Amino acid sequence: MFEIDAVDRKILDQYLADARQSYHQVAKKTGVAVSTVQDRTKKLEKNGIIKGYTAVLDYEKLGLAVTAITEITTTGGRLAEIEKKLAQIPNAISVYDVAGATDAIVLGKFRSTSELSRFTKSIQAIPNVNSTETHIVLALVKEGLPKF
Repeated sequence: MFEIDAVDRKILDQYLADARQSYHQVAKKTGVAVSTVQDRTKKLEKNGIIKGYTAVLDYEKLGLAVTAITEITTTGGRLAEIEKKLAQIPNAISVYDVAGATDAIVLGKFRSTSELSRFTKSIQAIPNVNSTETHIVLALVKEGLPKF
């Protein structure tokens, strides 16, 4: 396992806040040399700590005002197949294989509750899906990655 130190954590925090920052901007905010930021960033990428860079979207402004969390229980030992099908559904933002009372959890974004209803019915139609329980998010308290 690759070990990170306090400098790496500061650099990662900066990229989590804004991945478009230049090495110079990150260096200024973290108090280390630009060359250190560049070297550390390349090492974090090479070791798979930084897998890529992405945009943080405002889903409501995109018309996806409904967020739902769907718990899924399965039968027949087909969880991996079911999860692959879940991951292909366009509204599914994240699919988690979990331990506990349910087998998988899907985070989805929707334009309306009727779109959510179609999504739920499409999940229930997958062979070996035993049951679903859907939670509609009423308010976003925090979304994002933890600080290091």
